[in-house]
Amino acid sequence: MTPGSKLTVLEMYHQADWIVQAVMLLLFAASVLTWTILLAKHWQLHRTGKLLKQIAGNLQTSANLQAIHAITPSSDLSMQMLAAVKIELELSSGMGATAGIKARLASRLERIELAHERRMRNGIAPLASIGATAPFIGLFGTVWGIMNSFIGIAQANTTSLAVVAPGIAEALLATAMGLAAAIPAVLAYNYLVRQLAAIRDLAGDIGAAIEQVACRDLERLGAEKT
Repeated sequence: MTPGSKLTVLEMYHQADWIVQAVMLLLFAASVLTWTILLAKHWQLHRTGKLLKQIAGNLQTSANLQAIHAITPSSDLSMQMLAAVKIELELSSGMGATAGIKARLASRLERIELAHERRMRNGIAPLASIGATAPFIGLFGTVWGIMNSFIGIAQANTTSLAVVAPGIAEALLATAMGLAAAIPAVLAYNYLVRQLAAIRDLAGDIGAAIEQVACRDLERLGAEKT
């Protein structure tokens, strides 16, 4: 680099040691992965939350299970819950103890809610890993680069800052890239966790509403038999 010339990020990358270059590439890939996950999961969770909110609202006015099928838009969650209720009611047909049936319905719906939450959570774990490790990966690149700069001082037999300044700048760039990858990853992870919590609450509302409707059908059936 000639004196007085501007040291750009691209030039710092090209002049860096191959290990520092590998660290920078890894952090750049982590940053791209962070934004890809954020955009994809935001779209998925937003669409799912909007649909579940509509389903939860419609269930409040459903008088029986047949009415649910008539007025409620379908989703994987609601279809699985309704199918589980239908199976349990068929298997429990002829049993007089409604308390046991209600308990089994609650258990089935709870397992479906948990499975739905696990599916929705798929894909966000890398954000936590990136947020936790990216600063340390960047720091490793910085330490390695500064170590090479000090070696350069010894080999050049001079203490001039101009000799080692580019190497130090390249090393510090690795730390900057580590922070640039980690901060968005942490913020994105926390944002998606909040979205997941809202969807979990909606799934719980839907499960409770379907259970209530099924219990009302059971009580009507019991009243008709008496």
